Amino acid sequence: MPDLPPLSAVRVFEAAARLENFSRAAEELGMTQAAVSYQVRQLEDRVGRPLFLREKGRVRLSEAGRRLAPAVSAALSDIATAFANLSADDSGVLAISTIPSFGGTWLSARIGRFQVAMPDLALRLATTGRITDFARDGIDVAIRSGVGPWPGVTAEFLIRYHVSPICSPGFIAEHDIREPADLLRVQRLAPEDPWWPSWFAVAGVEMPDAAPPAGIAFDSQMEEARLAGAGFGAALMTPLFWRDELAAGTLVQPFPQVFLPPFSLWFVRPEGRSGVRKIERFREWLLAEMAAERARGVAPPEVWIAPPVTNR
Repeated sequence: MPDLPPLSAVRVFEAAARLENFSRAAEELGMTQAAVSYQVRQLEDRVGRPLFLREKGRVRLSEAGRRLAPAVSAALSDIATAFANLSADDSGVLAISTIPSFGGTWLSARIGRFQVAMPDLALRLATTGRITDFARDGIDVAIRSGVGPWPGVTAEFLIRYHVSPICSPGFIAEHDIREPADLLRVQRLAPEDPWWPSWFAVAGVEMPDAAPPAGIAFDSQMEEARLAGAGFGAALMTPLFWRDELAAGTLVQPFPQVFLPPFSLWFVRPEGRSGVRKIERFREWLLAEMAAERARGVAPPEVWIAPPVTNR
């Protein structure tokens, strides 16, 4: 074990360095200013150089203090996270963060099966489009959309993102849609979406040079599905997410062609949390459900092939 300085002095230094004020550090730590000064002096005596420059009415970090402060702050943060994770690991709650299009469709329709398999676990499902901060948000695992990799987390490939036009059966009948080119003459939701030209290219349709008409921009497929299901147009959506609606006939995928954007869905957890029971059980369940979907052939084979990932 290395010869470490007293943790109490390190903690005082971190607060004083962050605030650059002994009085405010004392207030934050519930100590007197004299006690803060004493602990800092003890640490300075140990390293053999000043960590603060004392000026009239204020203190500021010395060069040595500036070099030491980031490492000390990061180390204390790691310690706090480790204890927080230990408490979270022992809790009976699994907090899951997911993008809305996946969490509000495929996952929410199936998560009950995991709850039945793990009745001792309570589940908290948060849907958000922003990247999860695991420590800040109190999240155990996340389903993230992107190209990866991400620093500080372990990411495991689930499925390639894929989209195809989806609409209501009434919309197909009303507009006599028989081939992909017919979608050029009807209402398309989010027509300015750059994925529309890519899908038409996959379908072998050349789009006109004219700019697409203005349309509504959506935050997720949830909003698109509501309008598409009501017959207001065709939307680019992920067929796997809407498999139940497609099977029931409330939504229709008129053409088999799909476009694969440069994004995938990933199962993400903080580094260092492998082996945590509740996380491992959810991971195993999720991968088994994905394997079952693949076996059913409900998405093209290339959807299940992980794209190459390079460090950026």
